[in-house]
Amino acid sequence: MGLTKGGRRADETGVTMTQQAQEYLRTKVMTASPAELRLLLLDGALRFAEQAREGLEAKNFEQAYEGSRQCRAILAELTSGLRPDVDRELCDRLSGLYTFLYTSLVDAMSERDPNGLRKVVELLAYERETWSLMLVKLADENVEAARVGSGPVSAANGMATPAPIDGDLIGGRVHFSG
Repeated sequence: MGLTKGGRRADETGVTMTQQAQEYLRTKVMTASPAELRLLLLDGALRFAEQAREGLEAKNFEQAYEGSRQCRAILAELTSGLRPDVDRELCDRLSGLYTFLYTSLVDAMSERDPNGLRKVVELLAYERETWSLMLVKLADENVEAARVGSGPVSAANGMATPAPIDGDLIGGRVHFSG
């Protein structure tokens, strides 16, 4: 390992750790299912909301603004990726949650209120945990369905149907920036 011109660590090929991390994330995003993409987006929103909160507490307003900007972009992406044609009621609830989080984030930033951002972080952490638990449950159902040779039984018609592990409620597009 050597140092690059900017003082960053680089391997023998001159690739920095940051570049390696970015390439790893890009590969992870490009190979993820829509459900996994949603989890990655929630991870990012949580990380950037926390960055904004820490920035406000430290009176580092550039850090706070950048974290807030990135979190708002992710919340907008989560909202636009919902698919009401699959489950309108659930999508309406999620849209309401993301709108509330977005508005709370903007309000906390305009008031320079770290406690307001702490509430946003807590709600994002809860949403992320909920989604993560749902993915585990769906994966378990799919393993069970594969073992017995059919999907879970639909309450509507008593017929076996496959569980949607790919996250039918969300779209599969992701935008890269920065």
